[in-house]
Amino acid sequence: MAEGRAKFLSGSLLRHVTVMSLTSAVGITAVFLVDFIDMIFISMLGKAELAAAIGYAGSILFFTTSFSIGMAIAVGALVARSLGAGNEDAARASSTHGLIYGVGFGGLFALCVWLNIPTFVRWIGAETETAALAETYLRIIVPSLPFLVVGMMGGAILRAHGDARRAMMATIYGGGMNAVLDPILIFGLGLDLTGAALASVAARVVIGVTALVPIYRHHGGLPRPDPAAMWQDLRPMMIIGCPAILTQLATPVGQAIVTRSMAQYGLEAVAGMAIVGRLMPVSFAVVFALSGAVGPILGQNYGAQRFDRVRAGFNAALIFAAGVIVVIALALFGLRDLIADLFGATGVTRELLFLFCGPLALLFYFNAVLFVSNAAFNNLGHPFYSTWMNWGRNTVAIIPFVWLGAYLYGAPGVLIGQSLAGVVFGGLAWVLARRVIVQEGPQAVRGRFDREGRLMSLLHLRK
Repeated sequence: MAEGRAKFLSGSLLRHVTVMSLTSAVGITAVFLVDFIDMIFISMLGKAELAAAIGYAGSILFFTTSFSIGMAIAVGALVARSLGAGNEDAARASSTHGLIYGVGFGGLFALCVWLNIPTFVRWIGAETETAALAETYLRIIVPSLPFLVVGMMGGAILRAHGDARRAMMATIYGGGMNAVLDPILIFGLGLDLTGAALASVAARVVIGVTALVPIYRHHGGLPRPDPAAMWQDLRPMMIIGCPAILTQLATPVGQAIVTRSMAQYGLEAVAGMAIVGRLMPVSFAVVFALSGAVGPILGQNYGAQRFDRVRAGFNAALIFAAGVIVVIALALFGLRDLIADLFGATGVTRELLFLFCGPLALLFYFNAVLFVSNAAFNNLGHPFYSTWMNWGRNTVAIIPFVWLGAYLYGAPGVLIGQSLAGVVFGGLAWVLARRVIVQEGPQAVRGRFDREGRLMSLLHLRK
């Protein structure tokens, strides 16, 4: 039963990593490509404050997206481990309970963010008209967070079953909806940023709905929630989900630090950073997909106690990432003039784009190492390690590196400092992940979350 349903327990691990990453990347690219096109459309309006407003708003939206990713990691890890152990009923029950918790907590989180939008916008350095534009954009998008949570958690459940293609299609449908509505709302109805925000909301609704359909059609559906079992699932969801959310929240904190540092160099610098922020996930979608793609592979083999394949899967993901990044970095370098001209970038905006399309693209490999290591931590029972690594990168490392880079090189130095922080903690995460994989042998299967559970209890007790 386990072999039939848990497809990652046999076959080439490099092939599994490649197929899962590429199919996941297609869906991610569809979403991020629409954001990229949004930025092109907004740039065509010829107002630097509009592009800057998206840059500021994007830093805050990272917070809400990070919450969704954290919940998706939790439910994906639980479902994958249950399938690897041959318990399909537990996998389906965890899917139902995870989605209920995700929607409930997601709604509360969205409400907290929505009520504090002006404060967040001021914190990251937006002022006057740009701040007002960013606030309007956020007030439209933030309430749609529960749909995004459902979409991401549904995709994680599908990937845990090895069904990356259908998870991919959900995001493609959403991206297609956004792509159709963008020009209609932005140009046809003259809604500018409001039109871009409404198109994004529609895309989130589509992704949420289409992620659930294949779960019902092909994977046994979602059983009615059992209150007792749901209460039992809360602890493992929180043990994985809380540190996973904290891990993901580190990225927007780091991005907010970078945005605030860049703001001192004017709207053109912020606009350049915003364009780089949209270009990066489109260029490296395969790398961004790695964590979600390799997680089910490691989780199923861990659940089946196939520790040799856990180690081999980790190494295969790093090898795959290295090949992808070299190819993409060379392509970006060759196309850097075309990309800059596409946005009509001049001055410091063009300089920042050229910097990203050069050496900084190669340094993105260390981010890939961090992504894969985090997947290992989350699926091998050490989710707090992911938290420490991400927060270390986005605070302990990024603050001094960004400050020093800005002092030495101005606006380009901000991006250089951000990349160097990734180099340091990517290397640390690799060392720690290898130790975890070695330690998590047969003797560690029982009670693998005990340490994290005790720590969570202590944290709540201290409150």
